[in-house]
Amino acid sequence: MEDTAHPLLRSYGRIKSRPIKPRQAALVETLLPQIRAPQAPFDPVELMPEADEVWLEIGFGGGEHMASQAARAPGVLIIGCEPFLNGVASAVRHVDEQGLKNVRIKDGDARELIAHLPDACLTRVFILFPDPWPKARHHKRRIVQPEMLVDLARVLKPGGKLRFATDVAGYADWALERVLASPDFTWAAQRADDWRTPPADHITTRYEEKRLGDCEPVFFDFERV
Repeated sequence: MEDTAHPLLRSYGRIKSRPIKPRQAALVETLLPQIRAPQAPFDPVELMPEADEVWLEIGFGGGEHMASQAARAPGVLIIGCEPFLNGVASAVRHVDEQGLKNVRIKDGDARELIAHLPDACLTRVFILFPDPWPKARHHKRRIVQPEMLVDLARVLKPGGKLRFATDVAGYADWALERVLASPDFTWAAQRADDWRTPPADHITTRYEEKRLGDCEPVFFDFERV
């Protein structure tokens, strides 16, 4: 039954496309259950008590960025959400090959997971190159919505960071307008290079390098008030 407080994001994209490679399929069956995020309310600290921080990546695609950040910061617990099965299979492969112990995966709607998190438990949230839903009638399916920003503000600690990146000009304008309209976030950018230049800790993925959008990538770093 659909939760009316957090209705599921409709996805007009494919949950699965090409067949999953046998090795990845095996890891989905064996490793994913071990690192899957809980399906009920939970405190991330319980998943990794020694973690210095907890980060969330919404829509991790093939998991390349998530895995690379996890390898860079082994003391940080990174929770990733992705409904696309092929992406989940790819991410599990990255976790296995790199021997990562600080990654948990939600293979489904990010809003289900966010609803299960306690207040002020996250230090960072990444939303990188999400589906732009270019047709106007589909804009309501974009992940950046006022309701989502309220949810993210609840789970981010004061001073926590929200990074949004896109290479679609219309989505950049859309996201910026909505986040700046929120009383819960501030944006400290002063000049164009502040959003046109990739942040020092950004990891460029193969997907980003394809340049599938209509503009050069932009990076907005917002701070929770």
